[in-house]
Amino acid sequence: MSRILGLDVGERRTGIAVSDPFGWTAQGVEVWKSVSREADIERIVHWAQEYDAATVVIGLPLNMDGSRGPRAQWMEAFAQELGERLPDREIVLHDERLSTVQAERSLIAGGVRRAKRRTVIDKMAAVVILQSYLDAR
Repeated sequence: MSRILGLDVGERRTGIAVSDPFGWTAQGVEVWKSVSREADIERIVHWAQEYDAATVVIGLPLNMDGSRGPRAQWMEAFAQELGERLPDREIVLHDERLSTVQAERSLIAGGVRRAKRRTVIDKMAAVVILQSYLDAR
């Protein structure tokens, strides 16, 4: 079985998660500060190759009413560009509404301090996005 990557791509930071080989659970991998779109894509390509991921799931930031705003359109263009760099892998956009809120609640429930939450929230959001995708399959 091949793994699936999950991404929470933000303007300042990007979080990444990976599934187990059976596609049942998501685990956080890392979070990095975004330097440029090209650098982010390079890092994602690296992780896709490292984990031999057949699918890359990217959080799609829809508006609460389900419509696509400027950020969702930016993410669609990002996904297309990533797909051009990873032509042999499936690129999927998955609704990420409230993923950061859900990640924050999980971290608070786990007793993670505010300063630490700030450094891992995007990785946790990637886990939430990927787990949501895995559960929906």
